[in-house]
Amino acid sequence: MLTLIINLQKGSLEGKEIDLVVNRLLAGELLVYPTETFYGLGGVANSRLVAEKIFALKGRESGKPLPFVASDLELVLRVTENLPAVFFSLSDYFWPGPLTLVLKARAGALPEELLGPEGTIAVRIPPLDWLREIIRGTGSLLISTSANLSGRNPLSSFDEVLSIFKDKVDLMIDGGQTPGGQPSTIVDLTSPQPVCLREGKIPFSKIQRLLEEME
Repeated sequence: MLTLIINLQKGSLEGKEIDLVVNRLLAGELLVYPTETFYGLGGVANSRLVAEKIFALKGRESGKPLPFVASDLELVLRVTENLPAVFFSLSDYFWPGPLTLVLKARAGALPEELLGPEGTIAVRIPPLDWLREIIRGTGSLLISTSANLSGRNPLSSFDEVLSIFKDKVDLMIDGGQTPGGQPSTIVDLTSPQPVCLREGKIPFSKIQRLLEEME
């Protein structure tokens, strides 16, 4: 496999480059791309085969839930159900941004192999315009796991990512050095009260204060 490398110029991609990435993702190919923190590895979320390729590439246990990114709120609403009122408060305030929310997936919206316990998904909307355009073009959530081997630290250097994934994935977007830092905060909204599963870039105390102010 020869990896096609696309350079991110001044933080954006040309329309023809976005179209190329969209078409190849729809064909079931895998993409390594920069995010606002680290490099991510993804593919369309409506394909079992894509998920299996990602599990194999990362050396990750099959069946372990994978996180997703969405283009907009409309897409999230299309693949979820039984959303609590707090979801709309948090998504309105923190999205696009580094807050991943665990939500109840709509029945039949995604392959069961990609769902977490009790049929849940973990999803966020990223702040990168070009990435949201790609996701919107596919009409699907994008699987968005860290571009590293399972159990290793996430990577912020394109050179490091290239050394691991060159000629093992179909597409790579070269964004140089990403900001790194903390990953997204993960909050489970399927319980009676929001539960912090991972504290990251957004302190959970800030989320709690926001919810208290809205009561």
